[in-house]
Amino acid sequence: MTETKHVPTTSEAPESLGVPDGPGVPGGPGVQGGPGGPGTVGTTDSPDNPGTPDSGSGSGPAETPATDDRDPAQLLTAMVDRVLALAATWTAWDGRPVPAGDRLYTPHKAIRRVADHMVDHLAEMEARLVGEETQPDHWHASATTTAADLAPFTGADLDEARSRLTRLARIWANRLDALTPDELDRSAGTGWTFRQLAFHLAESVYYADAVGDLTAVGASASSPARPTKP
Repeated sequence: MTETKHVPTTSEAPESLGVPDGPGVPGGPGVQGGPGGPGTVGTTDSPDNPGTPDSGSGSGPAETPATDDRDPAQLLTAMVDRVLALAATWTAWDGRPVPAGDRLYTPHKAIRRVADHMVDHLAEMEARLVGEETQPDHWHASATTTAADLAPFTGADLDEARSRLTRLARIWANRLDALTPDELDRSAGTGWTFRQLAFHLAESVYYADAVGDLTAVGASASSPARPTKP
């Protein structure tokens, strides 16, 4: 007997398709890439919750990422490995979005947010290294669940996610490995240091943890183990 995938309706979610999930508003003043506090280049995107990869709480500067002696390049490749390990279970998703804080997550939305977050800060870093202004922030980020986010997650989608995220991780690793310790910790331009950006990006695993491990066939994203906020 063929299993019928659940197709969510707008009555099951606090947002209509393409409309913000919760009370926050996407984007806001500022430009791409920065932590959103005074003296920085602005917010990366609107907040999910304080302490999650989307910057800030919406009412003040985001907390500066803590760093340690771990290699930032290895930290990002490990984050992507974790995301893809979870994504390998998502072909079993039954179509029900999972709430996390005031946001909803699905397999496609988690992949979108991880990739967009990596692209956003990569563009910021490259602009700062050559002395350019960063681009204005127009991301809808996690505040919006799109129709595409609600699509079934297939084996082909998993292949695409692997190709996309592994390449982004490699670009980031190569760039970070090419920087000197001084460039990592006393970085060009305005905003967090490049080491802090890398540690901030490593928190993007939050999006994948929100969907969780759906190893059991027919598992629902509405009841995985909740991720621990970074």
